[in-house]
Amino acid sequence: MPPRYFKNDAPLARRDPRRQVEASLTRLVKEHPPSSLRPGGGLFHGPVSVAYTFLVLQQLYPELEIAGQYLGQWSAAYLETAQKSFASYPGPQAGKCGAGEDVMCLLAIGAASSKEADMAQSLCDYSAEVLDTETENEWLFGRAGYLYLLRLVKASFSDNKEILQLITDTQEDVIDAILETPRPWKWNGKAYVGAVHGAFGVITQVVLTNPTKYAPKLEMELAVLLTYQYDSGNFPSSIPPEKDRLVQVCHGAPGVVVSLLSIQEYFPSLKERIARAIAKGRECILERGLLTKEPCLCHGISGNALALEDKDFEHFLSYTTGHEIKSMEKDGLLDPSSAPESLFEGEAGRAWTWAVADKGLAQRVLGYNDL
Repeated sequence: MPPRYFKNDAPLARRDPRRQVEASLTRLVKEHPPSSLRPGGGLFHGPVSVAYTFLVLQQLYPELEIAGQYLGQWSAAYLETAQKSFASYPGPQAGKCGAGEDVMCLLAIGAASSKEADMAQSLCDYSAEVLDTETENEWLFGRAGYLYLLRLVKASFSDNKEILQLITDTQEDVIDAILETPRPWKWNGKAYVGAVHGAFGVITQVVLTNPTKYAPKLEMELAVLLTYQYDSGNFPSSIPPEKDRLVQVCHGAPGVVVSLLSIQEYFPSLKERIARAIAKGRECILERGLLTKEPCLCHGISGNALALEDKDFEHFLSYTTGHEIKSMEKDGLLDPSSAPESLFEGEAGRAWTWAVADKGLAQRVLGYNDL
């Protein structure tokens, strides 16, 4: 079993992000072509996650060709792979209707890209499953992830008052259900703290959906969460706190820092406390964030890099090149991904972080808090 992380003691390094975007996307289509991917996983892993990455990146790189095709063409190819299996998907069910659910993700991507009102209506109709008492509030399988999908669609219907109102009403119904749930929010019986399954993730999705209305209602809750930070700067995976172990986006300081960076402006009375939490969290990430898991957004160096500033951000990314990954593998340090193609567990997520560096974008996690 390799160690969880390796020492951050090398001189600061930087790679050309534009070259790395192209190299990453080239590896993606050559090593994980559309026909090779198994269906399933929504925005988290599988063909939908790759298609969504290409869809977003083609807006940033409209002239870029990878292996002879534009990024929009690659997005369509991966979407086609996902759609071929549409009939086999179980569909949204109570407890399985967040960012990891394929049918809802396909509807959201389709509605956002084609501006088809019927698809937006169908996505909103699934609020029945989302509002079911068996559905929990976290991002991957629950209500918080549905809020992200609704925001994605809403951005494309600014000129359709009827659909805008439908989406807004659906968002408010879902947020009301979240806020009415007894605290602490739980997933699978545990009170998680972090971004993917926990309270920070729920608060982030609610606030980004309607900050003016809901940030004041969540201020005390956020203040309490900030008190859970360890002296090390890390955050526990769940409450009551267990061992200070995981430093990654899904559990620990990186996900908390990335979340706080996107919502801090809506909590002016917590400004100083949030700034301290971010600073302490970054210290922890710099010390323990060069993970031996294959670089990715969810539980790897790519996601951890997004929580850091400037040269530290670029330095962490320098460990996510194809060369560095092969070097780690050769040294027996690499814990390979079970979904190496994906947005949250593999190459698509690495491409996103390189694009963030190349274009100087806000350091956000695609599919989580970029909208």
